[in-house]
Amino acid sequence: MLDALTLDQIRTFVAVADRGSFRAGAGSLSRAQSGVSVSIANLEAQLGVLLFDRSGHRPVLTSEGKALLADARDVLLRVDAMRARARGFGEGVELALPIVVDTLFPLETVGAALTQMRACFPSVAIRVSVEPLGGPVTALKDRRCTLAIMVGEDFRDPRISFDALSSLSQVAVVAGGHPLAGLCNIGLPDLADHVQIVQSDPSALSEGRDFGVLSPQSCRVNSQSAKHALILSGLGWGRLPLWLIKDDLSAGRLVRLKTTLLGQDSEVQSQCYLARRLDEPFGPAATSFAAALMRICRPDGGGYAS
Repeated sequence: MLDALTLDQIRTFVAVADRGSFRAGAGSLSRAQSGVSVSIANLEAQLGVLLFDRSGHRPVLTSEGKALLADARDVLLRVDAMRARARGFGEGVELALPIVVDTLFPLETVGAALTQMRACFPSVAIRVSVEPLGGPVTALKDRRCTLAIMVGEDFRDPRISFDALSSLSQVAVVAGGHPLAGLCNIGLPDLADHVQIVQSDPSALSEGRDFGVLSPQSCRVNSQSAKHALILSGLGWGRLPLWLIKDDLSAGRLVRLKTTLLGQDSEVQSQCYLARRLDEPFGPAATSFAAALMRICRPDGGGYAS
């Protein structure tokens, strides 16, 4: 009987589980509640298990239902990915290629890859946005972009494919004239005595979480350029990408914090990824850009993300 299962039944099961009721699940599918109830009942009969406990005011997943929900999501994800890939084969060149880039990643590298893509697809309109932290993955989830460049491991999602690009170094620094610049063996109380310049997250993904915030005194900013400028001004300390501050370090405008609390030589490495939705088609311009970006980000490719 398992061969008689349909994708419609599986989608209905997931919709009801996600929405918390047969009525809400039916609404999300634009179907009658009675039809949804029949579909779930048929699915339970074919599987030989109860998926929902209907004894209360709202249906509640049984232990079997909870276990099978993960399988149902996996089936739908794979089917949607297959459909997206098939659509990509059949569609022509995209009209536009929207990309969201993590604020830590060098735009010069993105521009070099886009230049190579445009040599083959000059008619494709390009839209590039720069967002920090959870912004790029949220843009993918909301379908505001085709591709996103992300830094770090904090915002994984099973619906999104991640391809490693390169590593990126961030260095904890302070202005050359700041009181912390002259200290050795800096401890947590020393850091807490001074303002930490912190990047804010425009998305809700990191709500209630602070990434690397060690000082109760903080100044939150909405861009890396603002963070860079405020640290240079002497307002406080913080981490900045090495590619952005190499000249400042060489000239002494910025100095590394002398502490073991913030990585070896105050430096940490993060992995950069090119991300895309598994259930969206991948057109020829996006494929060309992705290939160019991968080439540039290879150790011998001339990229700037180290």
